[in-house]
Amino acid sequence: MKTVPIRMDRRWLTQFQERLETDQGWSDPEGFELALEAAKAQQIPDFDSLRCQAFLQGFTPLPHQLETARRVLGEMHGRAILADEVGLGKTIEAGLILKEYLVRDLVKNALILVPSSLVLQWTRELNQKFQIPAVAQKKAWMWDKYDILVASIDTAKRDPHRAKVLERHYDMLIIDEAHKLKNRRTKNYRFVKEIRKKYALLLTATPVQNELNELYNLVNLLKPGQLGQQQVFSTQYVAGKRLAKNEEKLREEVHRVMIRNRRNDGNVHFTRRHVETVPIILSPSERRLYEGITHFVKDQYRKGGSIKSLLSLITLQREVCSSRDAAFPTLFKLLKKGVEGKEDLPPDVYRLVNLLRDVDKQSKVEEAVKLARATEGKMIIFTEYRATQDLLLRSLAEEEIPAVPYRGGFARNKKDWMMELFRTRAQVMVATEAGGEGINLQFCHHIINYDLPWNPMRVEQRIGRVHRLGQEKDVTIYNFATQDTIEEHILWLLHEKIDMFRSVIGDIETILAEMGDQADMEQSLMKIMLEAEGDRDLRRRLDHLGENFDQARQEARAKQQKRDVLLDGTQPS
Repeated sequence: MKTVPIRMDRRWLTQFQERLETDQGWSDPEGFELALEAAKAQQIPDFDSLRCQAFLQGFTPLPHQLETARRVLGEMHGRAILADEVGLGKTIEAGLILKEYLVRDLVKNALILVPSSLVLQWTRELNQKFQIPAVAQKKAWMWDKYDILVASIDTAKRDPHRAKVLERHYDMLIIDEAHKLKNRRTKNYRFVKEIRKKYALLLTATPVQNELNELYNLVNLLKPGQLGQQQVFSTQYVAGKRLAKNEEKLREEVHRVMIRNRRNDGNVHFTRRHVETVPIILSPSERRLYEGITHFVKDQYRKGGSIKSLLSLITLQREVCSSRDAAFPTLFKLLKKGVEGKEDLPPDVYRLVNLLRDVDKQSKVEEAVKLARATEGKMIIFTEYRATQDLLLRSLAEEEIPAVPYRGGFARNKKDWMMELFRTRAQVMVATEAGGEGINLQFCHHIINYDLPWNPMRVEQRIGRVHRLGQEKDVTIYNFATQDTIEEHILWLLHEKIDMFRSVIGDIETILAEMGDQADMEQSLMKIMLEAEGDRDLRRRLDHLGENFDQARQEARAKQQKRDVLLDGTQPS
């Protein structure tokens, strides 16, 4: 076998000795410039500079979000309550902070605990906006395999997941909707207290809701001892359940761990909402069906039917306002099971079935298709009923309008796929109530409330999917209302009496909580519909409900002003 000769090139040695003796010629100017440029790229001018900005793609953080991230790193050393008002981007702030710690190699693993409806949204945003390889937790084995997990807090606290979480030490723990930890006696609070973590972020728009002890519990979860022992805190800072003393000192202590940006500070500009009511005139056959069902519902109420059966009949009345297809399953159940469990069905039920068969025109569906065809840009149509969703999708397809469905029964990956199709290809998304939670649709600026929920919070959740931080265009909201039906009365209440569609994001939940026993407005409205004697009495009762809502709004705002004074010293205007 022939060997390969090896020769040593020692010419470099002579040049190296000459440079040592003269201390010159170490580098040519071009090489020096490259080395200098590389050094500058790695340079960190000071600890407050955010290196993560160079790694962000597709969006630019707002000034208040960057300032929040700097304060958490520089002043709070990675443990903070992010208490911005709703809509100012607490998720973005948390993502910036996590990314910065990852870039600086100070965080290797992280756990993000959120409500189950937000798991996909958090996972998507961390990956797309921050290039953080977060994974949505689905199986127990994933706790050990992945370094950055997004999980439902309700899942994480249950066995066998609980043991997996508690045996690991996390560099960073992030908890969304942290106000749900306000009670230290709950399982959620005790579970989070046991999690071993180096850095921690608690996200909540309402760090104080009902009493000052809630604020103490959150701060104690984040930095035990920051506000002293419970008894010391009560003695020094609590004058009453909702009344503070030594406010200046308390505010100073709280500001060491909490950052709160407010909409009134002028840091963020929200686009406008344009609201249009679209009246729907029922065809003669649709009108006969609606009147027949209304008469049947009232008749059953006068006969003293059970609450359960009467509520299902009110649902039938709402379904027929949506579409013939939506009403069919309920009527079929009536035929199958009877009313009140009786075998002999009233003749009215058979009459309603025949009236349903006679409906040959779907006025509301036709108007939705017409509006979609005439509108430029993306549009989301919200309906309450699966049958109506299928009908709308078929009708849009017949007109060659690209549309995709979105509903709660879809698996996570299918929801993601529908979202991507809507973003890149389809013009319309037809969503059931699942579309009102946990998704961001800033690329869409047209909303059709095809069916109106009776709970104002659900209406606001729908609008909040589109009209939110990052929306660059004004949002147009089309509210469908079939004339001379319960739907028209509900729209009157929401639009005229509550001013629902122009409300600021986040107000509605606070107002409903303030109303106490009337917070379940859907039940209250059903009772009103059953008891009202004619349209005039119905409007009077709805007007009274609207007055209660307005009173609760004023009381909620007064309490919020007091909380603002406590949390950030802002005096009421």
